[in-house]
Amino acid sequence: MEHLRAKLDWFKTIILPHQSALSARVRRLSSGDHEHQDLIAEILARAYANPNWREVTHGRAYLFTIARNLVIDQARRDKVVSFETISEVEMLRSSLDCEAQLCARDELRRVQRILDDLPDQCRRVFIARRIHEKSMAEIAGHMGLSVSTVEKHLGRAIRLFMAALAQQGNGPIEQEHRADPGRHRGAGSSLSRGILK
Repeated sequence: MEHLRAKLDWFKTIILPHQSALSARVRRLSSGDHEHQDLIAEILARAYANPNWREVTHGRAYLFTIARNLVIDQARRDKVVSFETISEVEMLRSSLDCEAQLCARDELRRVQRILDDLPDQCRRVFIARRIHEKSMAEIAGHMGLSVSTVEKHLGRAIRLFMAALAQQGNGPIEQEHRADPGRHRGAGSSLSRGILK
């Protein structure tokens, strides 16, 4: 029951708000109102049927991907594909690319805000290690610190970074969470997870 309630909440908050944008775009692909409604229903049904629904956080991009795939499948079944259908597939792809770019920019801004809020020494060590991939010894030599001090700064930076991701950017990250450091594992997007590797 809890699983079903969580899935319905996800569907209402992540998927349904984008139904009107999807409908406007898909209307151009269908020949009549009945076909248009069928296509929208099929896209929403496929979105809801996804067993990995928890991983979907960008509903608009997800719906446009499903729509594009449905149009491609239909074109494969048809003997003759019109230029209009091809252009509509390209429009869906460009909308999806634009959505992906916007999401990536949002994520970059979020990561930058978190980095900007880190204490100075922690930020410098974190960037040198995780972004520039310098060794601990190189960082220690460059900053005039011992390797163990660099390790402590890096550990603190990672804890603060993970805490900020878990808070979704709400509130200052200087208030370090001293609870179990593994508590925040799994938070954040692929971009932020990549930085923390």
